[in-house]
Amino acid sequence: LWNFRSFNVSSKASLDSESLYMNCFQEQIRLHGQVRLLEHRVKQQQLKIIQLLEKKEIQYSDRGDEKSVIDLGGKRQYSDCAEIYNDGHKQSGFYKMKPIQSPNEFLAFCDMSEGGGWTVFQRRSDGSQNFDRVWTDYEEGFGNFVSKNGEYWLGNKNLHYLTNQGNYTLRIDLTDFEGERRFAQYASFRVADEEYSYVMNCGEYSGTAGDSLTGGFHPEVKWWADHRGMKFSTRDRDNDNYEGNCAEEEKAGWWFNRCHSANLNGLYYKGPYTAKTDNGIVWYTWHGWWYSLKSAVMKVRPADFEPNIV
Repeated sequence: LWNFRSFNVSSKASLDSESLYMNCFQEQIRLHGQVRLLEHRVKQQQLKIIQLLEKKEIQYSDRGDEKSVIDLGGKRQYSDCAEIYNDGHKQSGFYKMKPIQSPNEFLAFCDMSEGGGWTVFQRRSDGSQNFDRVWTDYEEGFGNFVSKNGEYWLGNKNLHYLTNQGNYTLRIDLTDFEGERRFAQYASFRVADEEYSYVMNCGEYSGTAGDSLTGGFHPEVKWWADHRGMKFSTRDRDNDNYEGNCAEEEKAGWWFNRCHSANLNGLYYKGPYTAKTDNGIVWYTWHGWWYSLKSAVMKVRPADFEPNIV
């Protein structure tokens, strides 16, 4: 009797276990199905989000281009972007300004990021503009003064009037083709007038890109790599310290020495390049001579600038 009952109990336990296993297996299949369905829905939602973000980005980009030239109505004249910012205009874009000694108004892009009030005098972004130009082009200015990412040179005349109003800080924002960003900042940036061939001077360096503008990366290179005190040169106006013509060889207008450790007006290559001379968009202390940067922005702001937060 004991053996029979024991067999029945054992058989029942086995059946219950098998039934439980089947129920668990079916539940597992059901849950897997639900997970797959949820994953599919999540992917669909992610695709919709991406599509909406892309659409919003395109709309924002288009709107930004449309509104990149900002008309303040001519109620007052501003000497630079710092004044515009502190008068309550916080949107980045092109504004009219008239430095104190300037005979004329001109458009310049005001970068209201990085604390605001930056007047952009040079931008490289996509190679759409030719920077291998003659003296009068660099003197008067050239490029795209409409699009927020348009390439342009403000003009050496305007740059002189702008930087001789007081003590200005220069900031240079650089981006490579790997998406990394670095900057160089210089105190007391100033450009002389036409009589002195737009000589450039600047003071102490700070930043993350290294000091290519004054040759501060090594004391023994300053005799050829320091751009301070150099006159501006173009292919038709050779003012450098080199027996040849740096502007002609480097395909740019710049404050060349013999010839450069920085040339942000060079030819637009996409990263590493080969050429007879190092004529790309070069910042030596970051990527050397044979890597051309994706973007470069040069901008100035008064050293004593204090943002008006009202």
